[in-house]
Amino acid sequence: MKSIPYLRVGTQYYKLVKTPSISGHVNESLVSWNIETIRQDHGKSFLAKIPKYDGFTCIPDHLNFQYTHYNFYNIYSPLSHILQEGKCQVSLKFIRHIFGDHYELGLDYLQLLFVKPTQILPILCLVSRERSTGKSTFLKWLKKIFENNLTYLTNDNFTSQFNSDWANKLLICIDEVLFNKEELTERIKYLSTTNINKLEAKGKDKREVEFFGKFVLCSNNEENFIKIDHHETRFWVLKVPVIKKEQTAYLEKLEEEIPFFLHYLKHRKLSTSHQTRMWFSSKQIETPALRKLIQHNKNRIEKELANILLMVMENHDMEEINLCPLDALNAIGKTRLRTDLTQIRKILKKDWNLTSQPNSHKYQKFMIWGDGSINFIDGKGRYFTVNKMFLKENFLEQDNS
Repeated sequence: MKSIPYLRVGTQYYKLVKTPSISGHVNESLVSWNIETIRQDHGKSFLAKIPKYDGFTCIPDHLNFQYTHYNFYNIYSPLSHILQEGKCQVSLKFIRHIFGDHYELGLDYLQLLFVKPTQILPILCLVSRERSTGKSTFLKWLKKIFENNLTYLTNDNFTSQFNSDWANKLLICIDEVLFNKEELTERIKYLSTTNINKLEAKGKDKREVEFFGKFVLCSNNEENFIKIDHHETRFWVLKVPVIKKEQTAYLEKLEEEIPFFLHYLKHRKLSTSHQTRMWFSSKQIETPALRKLIQHNKNRIEKELANILLMVMENHDMEEINLCPLDALNAIGKTRLRTDLTQIRKILKKDWNLTSQPNSHKYQKFMIWGDGSINFIDGKGRYFTVNKMFLKENFLEQDNS
């Protein structure tokens, strides 16, 4: 960056050091440096030559990066790639493998990361219970592309109160993710759409920083690696197929194409327009893998009620059924599950988004007897109407292979 590798930010001195890596590359980082050591190494007069800044800032830019903004030192890492025109067929083929039918959306996602790094994007989740799918290779490739602006976390790292190592990163990747608590889901949902975060380092006070991080989650658990509800729109869940023919040095081939691939992304026209705060609409990023995840996140009472109603409609060749919350409570009562009217009403109104009749009306109420037989009797109440197709789409197992 500069001929003088030192800088003073506020009243503290730092040195820009280059750390060698196994791959042969070097990673630049700022390390706190003692003023007396600088004086001993270079002489007292050298201190006057060290550039001085008022503080740190973090402004991501991959095309027109600036080291300083209003005398604040930019700690975002500039990319080292020199863009040039060329073929990137291996990269495009790999994107098609990862994103499948969402190939163009996948290219848009990577293009937005590169040309609009502050744009909010969905939480990308790559899942497959199979091995040798390329999920880990995808993360390693992103690391090669975005270099020091990508970091890996474990489940424990993410749950830790200290976040100074990732709060200023563009990409936060978590492999083998398993978030089995709702508060973890809420935290990642909040971070995926906020532009402000609290940065906390050990032994230091919290401070507010701008946040532009995007999350990429990988898991071998397709059904419940994270707890989400019916109406979730922030997760883009893709089931990644097995690579048919494993290739050696595949990552190296992808790395060779990075200058060509980034040139392609820079000049490519986006296939989508800005529709929501996360760019893509929920319909665009809906997948069978997402529906499967939502289905397995439903609670047991909800699943049991859906199965009972489906059974009644199948047995009596019905396309819809009317019921009051008390009817559902009585039906669930025939099983060993325990619930109450409050939970039943929540399922019908909030989870299934149904509206009851405004006034009491007559309807055919189903009854399940002790021997398992079912019949209908006259009833009266503010009943809900449940559609058979809705239950089939949301509760029957889908083949996602």
